[in-house]
Amino acid sequence: MAETETFVTAERRDDGVAVIRLDRPKMNAISGDVLNQLHDILKELESDPPGAIVVWGGERIFAAGADISQFGGASGGDISVGFRQTLDELAAFPRAVIAAINGYALGGGCEVALACDFRVMGEGAKIGLPEIQLGIIPGGGGTQRLPRVVGPARAKEMMMTGRHVKPEEALSIGLADRVVADDKVLEEACSWGAELGRGAVIAQGLVKRAVNEGLERPLDKGLDLEAECFVKAFRTEDAKIGIKSFMEQGPGKAKFIGK
Repeated sequence: MAETETFVTAERRDDGVAVIRLDRPKMNAISGDVLNQLHDILKELESDPPGAIVVWGGERIFAAGADISQFGGASGGDISVGFRQTLDELAAFPRAVIAAINGYALGGGCEVALACDFRVMGEGAKIGLPEIQLGIIPGGGGTQRLPRVVGPARAKEMMMTGRHVKPEEALSIGLADRVVADDKVLEEACSWGAELGRGAVIAQGLVKRAVNEGLERPLDKGLDLEAECFVKAFRTEDAKIGIKSFMEQGPGKAKFIGK
């Protein structure tokens, strides 16, 4: 049996950021192999979490969509399950995850970006869910994650038309968090990730859990989850450091250790 090519890699930088690189020629189409390799990398990183993660597709393109050539031999359920398992893991990773978007982030590529906490877009980038043009709908989380970011009406309009959204609009509707020159996308995302990674990273992970899971629950149950996460954060070494630093030096001076 032929050995599977490597399409996803991870590099830990000196600033504490791990850069996950999507690299499947020519358009970074999201295939089963890409999802499996992304899953394996996330599991490896979970054993010793970095300060933050940046997901990048390279200087030319983030990911142009799912690999349509695989649709013929698979059921819709098979495709959706593969996306869901891996992107749920990406969304739940207990550190800040930033998508660094150059070029196109369409279809499955957009769904990867939506599973990240934040999105940095280049000035020449475009993002969208054009599955409607194939007579299908998004199946990798797009119909659920996009409305939670931009609101239901705008999300339905984007998915029903399949149009590509430019950076200026993406920024105005909250689909992008920062827009920079194309050649500064990775640098900006890594700089932001390094800044977050110097913070109270365990508490950041608990913020993610409280927000992401809380949105799935009635308000009272979400408040219960917040209380649970608050107690867990309060018991960390970082909480002791932060409170002591605040009392002695005021806000913003704490040097957290991630424990």
